[in-house]
Amino acid sequence: MVTSNKQILTLVPFDKSDVPGLIELSASVGWDYDKKEIGTVLSSGKIFGHKNAEGEIVSSAAIIPYDTFLASIGMVIVHKNFRGMGLGKEATKKCIESVSKETVIMLIATEEGKPLYEKMGFNTVDFVHKYICDHYIANTKPLNNSEIIIEEFSEVDIDELLKLDEDAFGDKRSRFLMARIKQCEKCMVVKDNNGLIVGYGLSISGPINLILGPIVAPDYQTAIVLIDKLSSKHQGKLRIDVPSGNNEFMMLLEKSGFVNVNQPPIMVMNAVNMPSRNNTLVGIAAQVFG
Repeated sequence: MVTSNKQILTLVPFDKSDVPGLIELSASVGWDYDKKEIGTVLSSGKIFGHKNAEGEIVSSAAIIPYDTFLASIGMVIVHKNFRGMGLGKEATKKCIESVSKETVIMLIATEEGKPLYEKMGFNTVDFVHKYICDHYIANTKPLNNSEIIIEEFSEVDIDELLKLDEDAFGDKRSRFLMARIKQCEKCMVVKDNNGLIVGYGLSISGPINLILGPIVAPDYQTAIVLIDKLSSKHQGKLRIDVPSGNNEFMMLLEKSGFVNVNQPPIMVMNAVNMPSRNNTLVGIAAQVFG
């Protein structure tokens, strides 16, 4: 058990050997990071944080740099016994210093963390809508568009999928997506009648929820059918985080049994707006990945 006696705390980069301690830290604040999720964070980016004299992890912050100009910060956690000491700010600052000064950095803030990020130079540019579903009601309406098919992802599709995701997300994120696909339970692609990929979706099995995302789709009805296929045969809870501007899609989610439980702000540094997107991203990967 982590104790809060007055001792020297060391800010360090974490590696695979620290995964059990990071899981324990996550659980201490009610978050559900597991070995696979932290493994994807480590393979896609870096995690920094503090250890006490006994080697126990008492804080963390992760940064995932994408291919060109964008990075995402998440997993900012401080053990309750060590709050008020500036550890979260110090770990987050280390993340920021690990990328170039020109990098646009985004994060999805908690209510408690928002004032800290504002002091560090982040500004709110959008919101994400966290949806949870305890009892999913499957879609019974068939796709109107007979010119598309939905099938399982094949490795030969990776370059096309990366380009599709780049246009939807606002930056290419090849290292992250390849790691995420390895982690996922299912990866489905939407193809038109020429065999071109026009959408895709992933499902990730977590300790509490089956996470749906990223979801990229040409229209909301296709997105719902993707969710049907990704959640097929799953008996537990579902979660999807939806960017603002997808009101019609959120209405469809609510008809399927999803409940909007939170709307945390998306904040950025070194920019005044989100990167340019083409309005096809209806579900993000996870809050840590932006």
